[in-house]
Amino acid sequence: MENEFQFDLERYISRERFDRIKKFAGNKETPFLVIDLEKVEQKYDELISTLPFAKIYYAVKANPNESVVRMLVAKGSCFDIASVYELDHILALGATPDRVSYGNTIKKAKDIAYAYSKGVRLFATDSESDLQKIAKNAPGSRVFFRILTDGSGADWPLSRKFGAHPDTIYRLILQTPELGLVPYGISFHVGSQQRDIGQWDNAISTCKYLFDAAKAEGIELKMVNLGGGFPANYISPTKETSVYGTEIIRFLTEDFGEDLPEILLEPGRFMAGDAGILVTEVVLISRKSEANQYSWVYLDAGKFGGLIETLDESIKYPIYSEKTGPIQETILAGPTCDSMDILYENEKYALPASLEEGDRLYFFTTGAYTQSYSSVCFNGFPPLRAYVLED
Repeated sequence: MENEFQFDLERYISRERFDRIKKFAGNKETPFLVIDLEKVEQKYDELISTLPFAKIYYAVKANPNESVVRMLVAKGSCFDIASVYELDHILALGATPDRVSYGNTIKKAKDIAYAYSKGVRLFATDSESDLQKIAKNAPGSRVFFRILTDGSGADWPLSRKFGAHPDTIYRLILQTPELGLVPYGISFHVGSQQRDIGQWDNAISTCKYLFDAAKAEGIELKMVNLGGGFPANYISPTKETSVYGTEIIRFLTEDFGEDLPEILLEPGRFMAGDAGILVTEVVLISRKSEANQYSWVYLDAGKFGGLIETLDESIKYPIYSEKTGPIQETILAGPTCDSMDILYENEKYALPASLEEGDRLYFFTTGAYTQSYSSVCFNGFPPLRAYVLED
């Protein structure tokens, strides 16, 4: 019925699998994240079958869980790191430095030197100062250059913090051999949860322009890093992975022909997002006035407990309740004493009117950028706990 609570569970998970996760969750104290390791492996295999010629550098920042990293090490994945702390983390779990890309363009000189001492030989850059630091502290390394994109069409667009204009990148490429480094390729990131596949077309065309410009000066670039942006399964549907793959292959061949450069990918959200279910408890239900038509539902998980990507209501998580019956439009908020800890206020969520304090809600597609984003001790709340379901 139109005004009854409805949730297409099978769009996200089989009933059998959900029942198993629910049993696994048992009486564990909320809030917590359940990571379905099998799903991460499925997404890795899906990307490999879609773009078999590409090397996958998993974006560790999305979900650095030890079981996830170990599984990907065993699968043969490479890793994109943002800091020396992530480097130490993955090396301790079996990754080797030849499978590591230091993808953050903002790096201290001592961190570059540390990564180099551990065997890392692949670095991203987008500025002259950073390039000179790499030359001094990681001599002979391969470098790739990040171009600026605008992120249009992405649910979580990236700012202008990373990347530089192609003209600036061109000048950096020309300096690189003189600094004793190897100019390896070009990278970009079209924005996280990118729905406009055409954004890859524009960026790939810019890469081709830079390849040709560098070649005219005697510099042979070898690699294009397509970044991340492949979507996870949130409320708004996206196209199938195969569609993304088919179009990206078309864009590449239109610009580079059949003799493609080396292709790298940096998936994070795509790999881990669908593998997570965040389990939270209803703490309080109230109304701000007798005349107010909306209920406020306060949960024990909020912006500071793993759901920071609800900032500006950018990422809209599918939320499941086992209660049934008529719906009530609700405003969802977290438990902290901070006025910004509101998850969804403009976007009202239709939840069962029978929802009660103490009931559990299940946030689907929360395997990426949740636990790794949660605060350490804000208001005294501990970081979001995670439990791994392993077959």
